[in-house]
Amino acid sequence: MMPDNLLYYGDNLDVLRRYVKDQTVDLVYLDPPFNSNATYNVLFAERNGTQAASQMKAFADTWQWDQAAAETYLETVEAGGHVSEALQAFHRLVGTSNMMAYLAMMAPRLVELRRVLKDTGSIYLHCDPTASHYLKMLMDAVFGPENFRNEVVWERFGSHSDARRFGRVTDSILFYTKSNDYTFHPIRQPYSDEHLTKRFRYTDPDGRKFWPNTCLAPGGRGPSYEWKGHVRNWRFTKEHMAELDAKGEIYYSEKGMPYRKNYLYSLPGQLVQNLWTDIKMTKSGRERLGYPTQKPEALLERIIQASSNEGDTVLDPFCGCGTTIAVAERLKRRWIGIDITHLAVTLMKHRLRDAFGDQVAYQVIGEPVSLPDAETLAASDPYQFQWWALGLVGARPAEQKKGADKGIDGRLYFHDEADSSKTKQVIFSVKAGHLAAGQVRDLHGVIDRDRAEIGVLLTFQEPTQPMRAEAASAGFYDSPWGKRYPRLQIITVAELLTGKGVDMPPMHQVNVTFKKAAKAEGKKGEQKPLPLG
Repeated sequence: MMPDNLLYYGDNLDVLRRYVKDQTVDLVYLDPPFNSNATYNVLFAERNGTQAASQMKAFADTWQWDQAAAETYLETVEAGGHVSEALQAFHRLVGTSNMMAYLAMMAPRLVELRRVLKDTGSIYLHCDPTASHYLKMLMDAVFGPENFRNEVVWERFGSHSDARRFGRVTDSILFYTKSNDYTFHPIRQPYSDEHLTKRFRYTDPDGRKFWPNTCLAPGGRGPSYEWKGHVRNWRFTKEHMAELDAKGEIYYSEKGMPYRKNYLYSLPGQLVQNLWTDIKMTKSGRERLGYPTQKPEALLERIIQASSNEGDTVLDPFCGCGTTIAVAERLKRRWIGIDITHLAVTLMKHRLRDAFGDQVAYQVIGEPVSLPDAETLAASDPYQFQWWALGLVGARPAEQKKGADKGIDGRLYFHDEADSSKTKQVIFSVKAGHLAAGQVRDLHGVIDRDRAEIGVLLTFQEPTQPMRAEAASAGFYDSPWGKRYPRLQIITVAELLTGKGVDMPPMHQVNVTFKKAAKAEGKKGEQKPLPLG
């Protein structure tokens, strides 16, 4: 029996079609990658359509009009319906541009997401103003304009400097449902200091703060009677009014008009509206993992709590560093995460382990589990193979900058001295093809050049005796902990699949390659109490 929680590696369109059944998901959140930092006009630049489909790289957030985008466009258009009509209209408007590629690739994914949603389900599409207007029209075509609920405007930053225009500080989150019968829990938040100061200006003799709320019935629809010389339609019956008055919960104005005292402690908090200014994007902090498009956990908490219940299934088809699934796990939801890069999948596994330890159960689908699987991945996409292999030993890929890290595919940092400022490193070279003794010798030279403590060669091929001799000639790294480690190590893919790792100071104690996610604290799903008056 498969676990409730599933983490898929692969193209989310393929994963959705192959693995996710109809009407099995309660809530979808997606934050599709988009190059919002590019010049707006560049996103509409024409492309000739003959460019081969490029592999998506880790953290790359661009879409290009190429053969794959053109084929997806034709497939979706030929399927007919409102989505086909919308794409044809977009094509007439923006042509064969990168924006058109983005919309063409999003359309079939949104169709599949609607299919997997339960009738009571909701979907939140996160986007920036560059594409939000197009995506809203596309969402109307897929889900129906009658199922549009909100455009949430999220203030990411308090201020931002943009040349020759107003600072861009907001994103849009498009909230749609599958039908009119959907799950929704109004969210309340503590009152702001400004609100408290402005509204709760009155104080009872016992020191309780309150604000006077009208006793008049809205629209004059309440019972009519005389109270203290005033004949009106009131919110309360005469008996209820007398009861409140006896308890001292009626405030009278200078003209003797009654007002109900609303005490701060008795109010549930301020209802969250569609303008969210209380959650900010931060570049540092305990939950930051170094992923460029990482969203705050508080943002996902609000969405998940509003549109799902404990035990419901939450799906994120562009999972990235796993904020959605981490919050879903903490709030006692089942979850499905999908991402197309092994680097992101590795980061998610680290995050879940750091936050929940052995308390979270899930299955990873799509990763190589055998030597033939790994060989297939290496042949089809060397970069993904490289990220997968590095992920098995907990290493990050090296920055792909021109002229930098020559001969190094990945790095792993550690500390094994009391002085935490002394960061040390393991460097990695990944070889998917034929291995020669000269490549082992080259890595020996890179270790010396970068003054690395340890170097590791990850390879399919079993090392020959000359290769082992070259590795042995690199000597040892002597840790201050009193243990000796081979300075140049060769690990085969077959050994990686059996769980063999790097011979180095204990990773679980000192590794800082992946920034640790904050440990989940307190009762899962527990909301913080509101302040009392």
